[in-house]
Amino acid sequence: MDILFEHAAILTRNDQGWQVLPDAWLGIRGDRIAYLDNLPPQDEYAVRKNLVGHAILPGLFNLHSHTPMALLRGLGSNLPLDRWLFEKIQPVEYKMTAADESVGARISMMEMIAGGVVSFSDMYMAPAHYAEEVVQSGMRANIATPTRAVVDGIRVSSVPDALAFFDRYHQAANGRICADFALHAEYTSTIPEVEQITEICLERGAILQLHLSETIKEHTACKQRHGKTPAKFFYDLGTFDNPTIAAHCVVVEPEDIEILFEKRVTAVHNPSSNMKLGSGFMPLAQLRQRGVNLALGTDGSASNNNQNFFEEMHLAALIHCGYRNDPLAVMAEEVLTMATLNGAIAQRRPDCGAIAVGNQADLAIIDLDKPHLMPNHDLISLLVYSAQASDVVMTIVAGELLYDHGEFLTIDRDRVQADLKKSLARLF
Repeated sequence: MDILFEHAAILTRNDQGWQVLPDAWLGIRGDRIAYLDNLPPQDEYAVRKNLVGHAILPGLFNLHSHTPMALLRGLGSNLPLDRWLFEKIQPVEYKMTAADESVGARISMMEMIAGGVVSFSDMYMAPAHYAEEVVQSGMRANIATPTRAVVDGIRVSSVPDALAFFDRYHQAANGRICADFALHAEYTSTIPEVEQITEICLERGAILQLHLSETIKEHTACKQRHGKTPAKFFYDLGTFDNPTIAAHCVVVEPEDIEILFEKRVTAVHNPSSNMKLGSGFMPLAQLRQRGVNLALGTDGSASNNNQNFFEEMHLAALIHCGYRNDPLAVMAEEVLTMATLNGAIAQRRPDCGAIAVGNQADLAIIDLDKPHLMPNHDLISLLVYSAQASDVVMTIVAGELLYDHGEFLTIDRDRVQADLKKSLARLF
């Protein structure tokens, strides 16, 4: 891409935090941001686009999802996590094929792309079934391979499968795709399995993804089994010696927070999923005060029930203030950081997550000419409290336009719809 965006409100960061350039120019050459200033450049660009009435923000990072679960959207509503998973979700997952996982992943990616998400962290049964679809989508992704079923009988990858996936996809597509390893959770893992995956991940220098203390039932049962919390369980087995992305962290205790801080574990807040399943609220303020890296995730569409990342930002900014009776419990600026830069840090993408010259051109462009976005007194507040995913008009990853005013440029919408009909006929 060789393009200059003109007269846009551009959201940047400096040492003092977020800064808005109200009428600025941003140039992209290849996959990088080449120009950023309040004044027009002297150099020529192949394409110039006037973005008066638009905002350019860093692309969003969804740090926890199960993309194929789009096929299970709406199943088991109003059930707690354990019944939802074992009674409603897994009976369908038993029947899912590679084609089903592929179309589910594409549906989720379409949702994310249309909502300004440029990168996601994913964990599902057999990612080799849909990894090529992620490559073709143009998105960034950290894709983890879980190697054990929640219950016997469900089809998942073996340890050799996970190693083969890592060798095939780690740093694929010019680094857009990273292969992670996964431990689903403490309650679905034996100690030898945890030790094995921990060692493999360390040997490969990879990131580890897992679910941590998602419910009080899970947390309490671990203490009964092992005499320690899930965080201490993984800590004692050396798991957190890997760079780790820990989803949920709803029931972490003070000692757990110290562990997460010490080991630089990223805690991923999934407000929609946690509230829908009645799991509770992450102690976000305490984690933030201790300095734990915090990111945001949607979780899968079976428990959310969508991939609307603006909705996650909105909820994350509101629920803790109400729960703690403190309007300063979480600030809009902090939520925006969780949704962008902190996610990039967790995925180990140092040239992503912020708009700066030399960084990857990963951008979401918002149309501000909407009634619910008028007037624009404070762009950061507007994005977190007022904007909707549907306000995104363009999504760019590595300088490639993936979405443009309702048109998907890297995913075939008609093929997705045809494949979805086949999957639904087979599964339901």
